[in-house]
Amino acid sequence: MTPENIADQTGRELPPAAQLENSAVESTSTESTPSTAPVAEASNNEDAPRSALAEWTITILLLLFLTTTLVQAYVIPTGSMEDTLLIGDHLLVDKLAYAPAGPISKYLLPYTEVRRGDIIVFRYPVDIRQTFVKRVVGEPGDRIRIVNKQVYRNGAPAGEPFKFHKTDYIAPYRDNFPNEPDVMVDRGALDMLEHHVTNGEVVVPPNSYFAMGDNRDNSLDSRYWGFVPRENIIGKPLIIYWSYDAPTSDLQDPSIGAGHILDVAKNFFGKTRWNRSFMLIHPYRGQ
Repeated sequence: MTPENIADQTGRELPPAAQLENSAVESTSTESTPSTAPVAEASNNEDAPRSALAEWTITILLLLFLTTTLVQAYVIPTGSMEDTLLIGDHLLVDKLAYAPAGPISKYLLPYTEVRRGDIIVFRYPVDIRQTFVKRVVGEPGDRIRIVNKQVYRNGAPAGEPFKFHKTDYIAPYRDNFPNEPDVMVDRGALDMLEHHVTNGEVVVPPNSYFAMGDNRDNSLDSRYWGFVPRENIIGKPLIIYWSYDAPTSDLQDPSIGAGHILDVAKNFFGKTRWNRSFMLIHPYRGQ
């Protein structure tokens, strides 16, 4: 199985996401109870293979269930989150962190609220078959404005040491927001501009988030398609378990192409970014 692609964040449409990569391991055990029935001999040559097969079947089913429920693997195919996340980073995403807390599980499991500064993985509001990764810039109630590339939140400049600007020029809509769009935007962005702008600031509505890529000059984000609904959020990246220097074209394909397999086989040691292996991914808790 292959990791699911984080969808193209430069605006190009991608095919449906690939199957998940499963990595969790779950063991099983059986509990015996007293019985007056005859006990089969442990050396029974017919029952032993059947018992082993049943145990492995249960184990595999639990493994698949727990992996897709708790942790999921993704790969980054584009550069919208550079230099925090690079093209070819393979991530493990915690799907439990933002799950609705139950009456008992909320005391046992580490549920958290989505907060500004978090990196989130979510279903793209325009096409939920695609999966995006961005950083939360605005929570419900926050007022967002961008002036000459600088984000202002609730009237004050936002401290964002993680962001990168890779172009020198000022784009009217991208870098001075909200504004009249000079590029094509989705209807969600049009609705945001029409109904959620007050005194020149975007006001984030309840159960929604304003998200942007760290690579601010090359990110298809809330400026272009609107807010992220709370129910679209899948989880948050935990760790980069492998990072491989591959082109976007190889990583956008939901199937593993022969060319990519040959490239990995030939260049695994040379193109693996060893310094990024097992790198933990942290939210930013500054201003």
